[in-house]
Amino acid sequence: MSDEKPSRRDIMRPLHLLGIALACGVFAMVVTLVSTGAFTARVNDAIANGSYQGLTPVLLGLVVGGGAFIVTLLGLAMLLLAIDPADITKTIDRPVLYDDEPDDGSAEPRDTRGDRQE
Repeated sequence: MSDEKPSRRDIMRPLHLLGIALACGVFAMVVTLVSTGAFTARVNDAIANGSYQGLTPVLLGLVVGGGAFIVTLLGLAMLLLAIDPADITKTIDRPVLYDDEPDDGSAEPRDTRGDRQE
């Protein structure tokens, strides 16, 4: 195992975020295609005969997949806004959501209300 710790910039590369959003969009499209019966003979025969009413399963899958891609991309962008830009160059050496460790070892444990424990 290497001792190199990735920086936030390494973790949040834009191409990786686009890849995550694309994977979510493709997953939503495949689920939509399977659930609408796009691969069944009955639906394909109805589309070929012109008796299929409404949006075809392929177009519906593209719409749902595109929507999932956009929603995922916007969600990731909103999560990135919560990060302080000054923290981008810092290395990550412990979990981000942990409280700051006290400098001296004399800190007493506290409960959730901030009162001293007995």
